[in-house]
Amino acid sequence: MELEPHIIARTRLSDTVRDAMFDLHARHFVNVSRPQFMADLDEKDWIILLLKRRGGIAGFSTQKLLQPVDASGAARFLFSGDTSVEREHWNTPFIAGCFGHLMLKLMDLYGENDLYWFLISKGFRTYRFLPVFFNRFWPASDRDTPPAMAALLSAVATSRFGNAFDPASGLIRIPGGDRLVPELAEVPGARRRDPHVAYFLARNPRYAQGDELACLAPIRRENLNTYARRVIRATTPVWQC
Repeated sequence: MELEPHIIARTRLSDTVRDAMFDLHARHFVNVSRPQFMADLDEKDWIILLLKRRGGIAGFSTQKLLQPVDASGAARFLFSGDTSVEREHWNTPFIAGCFGHLMLKLMDLYGENDLYWFLISKGFRTYRFLPVFFNRFWPASDRDTPPAMAALLSAVATSRFGNAFDPASGLIRIPGGDRLVPELAEVPGARRRDPHVAYFLARNPRYAQGDELACLAPIRRENLNTYARRVIRATTPVWQC
C-alpha cells in the first residue's frame, strides 16, 4: 500500500509536516495566506493525514469539535476545515475512511443524539461528498431543510463566522479569503448534469470567488450509507492522539 492513513492530534504535528500541508494547500487554492493557514491549523483538534511510504504527504483534512454554541442546545459539531489531496490520489478511500473512524469515535464518546457534521463548501467536489457518505444532509436538492436543522445550522455558522454568514442564502462570504485555482473551480459538462452538483451551483453561484455553502449532516450510525460503511471497513488508520 503506497499510502498510510493517520489521524493525528494537531499538537503532535511536526514543523516539517505543517510546512508540507501548507505547500500542498497552496497548490490547490489561490490567495492563500501562510499566517492565516497556520492560525487556522493551530485551532484544530485532529488532522487526517495521508503519508507516502516513500516520504512526504499526499493529502490532509483538518478537523475540530465545536462544543455547544449559543442557540444550539446540547449539540456538538465536527467542523471540517482545510482539505487538500494530490490529484493522483483523489480516488483513495482513506480520507473518507479516516473521517468515518473519527465520527465513530465521537459517537462512542458523546452518543448519537446531538452530534452533527458542519461542513462549509466552496467547491462542488466537497459538497458532493455529502450524498456519497450520508443518507440525510442539508441543504439538499430533494428535500427541504427542517426548521430545527435550519436553526442548528444558522446557530453554528453564526457562532463560527459571525456576520460573514448570511442566514438567508446560507452562504459564508469572507472578503480576501482563499478560493480554488481556476482549473479546479471549472465544472466539467458531465458533472453539471449531476443533480447534486447542479443544486450546489444554483445555491452557491459565486463559489469560484470563494463563497462557501454551510451544510449540516447528523452524525448517526443509521445515517452512514453503504459507501461510508465500506470505506470505513477498508481503512485502518494509525491513531496518534
